[in-house]
Amino acid sequence: MERRIFLQRSLVVGAGLAISPSLLSYPKKPELMEKITILHTNDTHSNIETFPSTHARYPNQGGVARRYAILKEIRKTEKNVLLFDAGDIFQGTPYFNKFHGELEMKLMTQMGYDCATMGNHDFDAGIQGFLNAYQYGDFPFVCSNYDFSNTDMKGVTKAYQIFENGPFKIGVFGLGVALEGLVAKASYQDTVFQEPIPIANRIAKHLRFEEDCDLVICLSHLGYKPKQFNDNDQLLAAETENIDLIIGGHTHTFLPKPEVHLNKRGEKVLINQVGWAGLALGRIDFYLGEKKKHKRHELVLV
Repeated sequence: MERRIFLQRSLVVGAGLAISPSLLSYPKKPELMEKITILHTNDTHSNIETFPSTHARYPNQGGVARRYAILKEIRKTEKNVLLFDAGDIFQGTPYFNKFHGELEMKLMTQMGYDCATMGNHDFDAGIQGFLNAYQYGDFPFVCSNYDFSNTDMKGVTKAYQIFENGPFKIGVFGLGVALEGLVAKASYQDTVFQEPIPIANRIAKHLRFEEDCDLVICLSHLGYKPKQFNDNDQLLAAETENIDLIIGGHTHTFLPKPEVHLNKRGEKVLINQVGWAGLALGRIDFYLGEKKKHKRHELVLV
């Protein structure tokens, strides 16, 4: 037995931080359904403070304090909330140069992040540097296609994480970009990159049918559609099954709203990415409808 999932889209702007379009729509009144709110960021790149008023493109925008204020307001009004990050937490401001990721981990823990995946810049201080910073983080990292068996990261990350939030059971896994030629070999040691699409199909199938997850979410640092890489989120959506939502990163793409793509079975999968530097907070609300006889999720957009 499978639940039917409905989606609603909206756009909210507050306190200088944009909330990316995302509430979803429904053929019934939402008060008759259970709802879960998925919040997400990507490529925050150690941007802690608000951009200065003199900034050419983003004056007085972004900042951890504003994001935290918005998160607190959302959590006051919504009972089922999860917060994710799609990688490249590190590198980009003097805060990283000075504190080497410790501050970012402390702040993400305080903001209540539930899960994250690693981006290529999260290796910039090396694996030992990441581990030194991560001792201040209190949330799991899911890195499904990086094999850390022969590195100091062995046993630190997970292939996937399952969250039981209200009536929902959500399975989350993460995919990282190929590191060779992008990151110094000394920084990622003997990490083995595994092709993401076979891994994604295997884990998503396991989460859907073995773990009986209502939602399957991929935190992807493959990029939206990067020309220089073979793997990307659009290809991931087209060549996989059983994924409901791909939360992207790596290419700093501001999507004006979540995109709907078709998977291998012709079923709908969402892709969303919210730029960089913490300028936007993605939000997608899923509504849990009646149980259905078939193992299928339907995303209905208005």
